[in-house]
Amino acid sequence: MQEQLSALTAKAQTEFASLKTRPEFEAAKARYVGPNGELTALMKQMGSLPKEQKPVVGKLINEAKTQIAALLEAALRTIESTELQAQLGPAIDPTLPSPDFGPGTSHPLTLVREEMCRILRKVGFTVADGPEVETEYYCFDALNTPADHPARDAQDTFYLPTSARFGNVSKKNPDEKYLLRTHTSSVQIRTMLKGEPPIRIVSPGRVYRRDTTDATHSANFHQLECLYVDKNVTVRDLKALLDYIFASLLGKETKTRFRPHYFGYTEPSFEVDLSAKHLPKVRKEWIEIGGCGMVDPTVFEAVGYDPEVWSGYAFGMGLERLAMLLYGIDDIRYFYQNDLRFLKQFA
Repeated sequence: MQEQLSALTAKAQTEFASLKTRPEFEAAKARYVGPNGELTALMKQMGSLPKEQKPVVGKLINEAKTQIAALLEAALRTIESTELQAQLGPAIDPTLPSPDFGPGTSHPLTLVREEMCRILRKVGFTVADGPEVETEYYCFDALNTPADHPARDAQDTFYLPTSARFGNVSKKNPDEKYLLRTHTSSVQIRTMLKGEPPIRIVSPGRVYRRDTTDATHSANFHQLECLYVDKNVTVRDLKALLDYIFASLLGKETKTRFRPHYFGYTEPSFEVDLSAKHLPKVRKEWIEIGGCGMVDPTVFEAVGYDPEVWSGYAFGMGLERLAMLLYGIDDIRYFYQNDLRFLKQFA
């Protein structure tokens, strides 16, 4: 029996090394360990052996079985490697130049953000930035948003654990929480706390809200907000600037209109509508594009400005919404999927 098992193992080693395809592998496996295989036949002879020989022969059979299983596994790995290589094709020389000769490009949201900043720089605005992790004071309290306001609910805002600490974002009050900012208006508060008016800033950046993602909503998106503080600033100045921005971005025929609204940090407050019939994929006469208003005196008092001396306006809008209107994009999720077929259209 030992000689038969040794001969079978040697035969399997030679045969398995020459296997090239899966059908050959399956056929060889059946010849050795299948129901009618050679090793199986030897195992069946165990029953006719004397009782004292069974432990010795059983050990020899198990050793042969282990060796053949290892040979089968090695043969299968070789076949799989050959199949993968056939799918991949010939090896690629990484030192060769790329076959993709298309020029690189900025992301469509970057293009819109930079264009908006360029338009606003022409009329004296400077770009201001702030942290995406904020405190309740900068994001809500200083903006005249009371503690029971729906925007501050945990179902609308991403709060961080109370144990979270950020060395570069200090708290005004020790009991307030850290959160992911829900708007870039916090940059306006930080800017006003740094110095006296006049102030004229634009603050583009990423913001976060607990929205269910669909074609027009995302839990993270980008806003662009503006703040102008000086003496004798009026709603007329605000309307004139918005007319200028959208005429520059979307064409001279673009018009804007105001609808009364409520925001805690502006008074009076307005929703801004945009004439849209000339825009791609838009079938409406007017569409909502953002919110605006005159800065509430309470906000000025919170940052130490005298509301009897200073006045100002603020407005904000989503960059994704602007990009969708400008380029005729009908699904906000395209901006975040990193699909080159989509992104190369803006090269």
